[in-house]
Amino acid sequence: MSSRHNNKLPTNLPQLQNLIKRDPQSYTEEFLQQYRHYQSNVQIFKLQPDKPSKELAELVMFLAQVGHCYKEHLANYPQELKELLLCHHTVLEPDLRMTFCKALILLRNKDLINPTGLLELFFELLRCHDKLLRKTLYTHIVVDIKNINAKHKNNKVNTTLQNFMYTMLRDSNAIAAKISLDVMIELYKRNVWNDAKTVNVITTACFSKVTKILVAALKFFLGKDEDEKKDSDSESEEEGPSARDIIVRYSTGKKTSKNKKKMEKAMKVLKKHKKKKRVEVFNFSAIHLIHDPQDFAEKLLKQLEDSKERFEVKIMMMELISRLVGIHELFLFNFYPFVQRFLQPHQREVTKILLCAAQSSHQLVPPEVIEPVIMTIANNFVTDRNSGEVMTVGINAIREVAARCPLAITEDLLQDLAQYKTHKDKNVMMSSRGLIQLFRTLNPKMLHKRDRGRPTESSVNAKIYDYGELEAKDYIPGAEVLEVEQEGEGDEEGWESASMSGEEDEDGDWVDVHHSSDEEQEEVTEKVQSMPEEERQAKAAAVSMSRLLTQDDFKKIRLAQLAKEVSSAPGKNQKRKIVDSDDESRGEVLSLRNIERLHKKPKSDKETRLATAMAGRTDRKEFMKKRTKLNPHASSTNKEKKKNKSFMMMRYSQNVRTKNKRSFRDKQIALREALIKKKKLQR
Repeated sequence: MSSRHNNKLPTNLPQLQNLIKRDPQSYTEEFLQQYRHYQSNVQIFKLQPDKPSKELAELVMFLAQVGHCYKEHLANYPQELKELLLCHHTVLEPDLRMTFCKALILLRNKDLINPTGLLELFFELLRCHDKLLRKTLYTHIVVDIKNINAKHKNNKVNTTLQNFMYTMLRDSNAIAAKISLDVMIELYKRNVWNDAKTVNVITTACFSKVTKILVAALKFFLGKDEDEKKDSDSESEEEGPSARDIIVRYSTGKKTSKNKKKMEKAMKVLKKHKKKKRVEVFNFSAIHLIHDPQDFAEKLLKQLEDSKERFEVKIMMMELISRLVGIHELFLFNFYPFVQRFLQPHQREVTKILLCAAQSSHQLVPPEVIEPVIMTIANNFVTDRNSGEVMTVGINAIREVAARCPLAITEDLLQDLAQYKTHKDKNVMMSSRGLIQLFRTLNPKMLHKRDRGRPTESSVNAKIYDYGELEAKDYIPGAEVLEVEQEGEGDEEGWESASMSGEEDEDGDWVDVHHSSDEEQEEVTEKVQSMPEEERQAKAAAVSMSRLLTQDDFKKIRLAQLAKEVSSAPGKNQKRKIVDSDDESRGEVLSLRNIERLHKKPKSDKETRLATAMAGRTDRKEFMKKRTKLNPHASSTNKEKKKNKSFMMMRYSQNVRTKNKRSFRDKQIALREALIKKKKLQR
C-alpha cells in the first residue's frame, strides 16, 4: 500500500492558507514559520533585486491573503512592501513587480493600508515601462477613489490626491502624466471628482507640450455628457403644453377651416419650441466650472497662434476657444481675424471653422467686429461660381452668426441673400428661406416688404434692441390671460366649487357642475387680443404681483404665447401663404448639422452608383425557370440554335424584320390595303 501525503503544511501554501482562514489561532506556529521564511527571502532579494524569485512571490501573496487574520504580526508588512517597490521598481523583474502590486491591492481591499500613501506610490509606478502594470494600476486607482467616495465625499483624501495629481501632470515622464490625466477625466465622468478644482487642474493640461496630453484635455472639454443630456431631454419634454392641449383648444367650438389651419400652425410652433428646449438643455458643466474663462481663452489663443501642431489639433483648439467665447460671452476680438483667414471653400475642415465662427458670436460682441466675418463668408462662399453645396454651407453659416449677433449683418447683404429663395438648387433655396424666416422674427423691417410674410402678434410686438441695450421686465410676459386674484377670493371660490361638486339635488341625482372649459379660455384669449399693448402690460403686472402662479397657470401662459405666433396681428388679414419654419433653435452649443444641413442629397458619381448596384446584386440562378430535357443527349431545336447565331446571319429572317424597318413606300401600300379591307368588311 502506497503512502499518501495529503498534509504538507510547510510546503503547501494554498492548503495552509485555506486552513488559516478557517481557524487562524490553531495555525499560528505554521504562519510564523512562513513569515520568518519570507523575511529571509527578502534579505536575499535585496542583494540582487533584478533576479526573479518565484518563492518570494508565492510568500508575498500568501501573507497578503492571510493578512487580516494576523494583523499584529503583519503590522509592518504593507510598509515593507511599499519600500521594496519604491526603492527597486525600476530594476524589478516584471512578474515579481506585478505580484508586489497585486499584494498591495489585496491589502488595500481588506482595509489594511492607508489609501493616500498607496495611491501616491502607484502614481510613481506609472513611470515603469510595463503596459500591463500601468493598466492594472489605472483600474485600481479609479475604482479605489470611487469606493472611497461611495457613501460620502472624503474631502481630505480628495484634496491630497488632487494636489499630487497636479504635480504629476507636470511630470517629465509623458506616460505617467497622461495616465494621471486619464484618471482625473474618468473620475469626472463617473461623477466622483466633478468639482471645480478637478476641472481647473485639467485646464493646465491644455498647455502641455506633449501632444497626447494636449489632445486628451481638449477632447475632455469638447466632449458631451450623454447621460445628463438624456435626462434633461426627458424632463424638457414633460414641461409646457402638450400636443393634446393644443388639439383640445382648437377643436372645441365650430370646426372651421380657419381653426384647423391655426391648429396645424400651432403644432409646428410647438414642435419648434420643444426642439429649442432640447438644444438649450445641453450643458457640459466642465466649461462652466472654469474659474477665469477669459484668461484661459486668451492663453489658448496665444498658444494657437504660435502652435506647430497638426492641423487637426489646431481645429480642436479653435473649437474650444469658440465654445468658451460663446458660452461665457467673452471679449476676444483677435480671434475673429484669425478665423477669417481660413474661410475659403477649398480649406480643409472648413465646415468646422465656419462652426467656430458662428459659435464665437454673441450679442455682446460689437457688430463691426463680426461684420467682416459675415462679408468674408458671403464673398467666398455665396457666389454663383461655387457649387450648390458650397453656397448652402455659406448661407447656413451666415444664418447662425446672424442669429447670435443680428446687428452684424447689413440690410443690403440680407436682401441680396434673400434673392436666392428662387435659386434652381433646392439646398440654396431652402437655406435662403431659412435666413428669411429667421429675420421675420428678429427684425422683419430689414427684409424687403414682399419677404416679411404674414405679421403675427409676436412679430409685431417684438422690439429691436440696439447694441448693449437690455430691457428688464418686472412682470411675467403673457400673464394677462389670467385673472387678478383678490384677497380671500381664491379660498372662497375653492370652497364653493368643492361644496357644489359634492352636493346632490333634491331627487338624489348628481348635479353636473360647470367647470372652466377651453371655450371660456378661448373667449379670454380673444378678449386679451383686443386690448391695447399698454393695457396688456398693466394687467400682466397686476397678475404677477397679486398671486402665486401654479403650473396650470404657467401652462395657460405658454399656450397664449404660442397662440401669438399663430394668430395674425390685429387689423391684418392673411394675404400670404404660411411658410413652414424649417429653422431649428440655437442653444449654447452648435453642431455641425446646423452648418452642413442639406435638404436634398447631392447626386452621387458614376463609381458610387456602380458600387451600390453591384452591392445590391445577388445570384438569381435559383429563381430562374429550369428547363430540363427528357433525354439529356437529345439535340437542340432550331429555336434554341437561333439564340446562339450572330445577328448578321439572322437579319434577313422574317422573325427579325419588324414594321419599323419597312420603308415609307411599304408603309403606304400596307395602309392602303388595310383601308380597302376595312371598307369591304363594312359592306
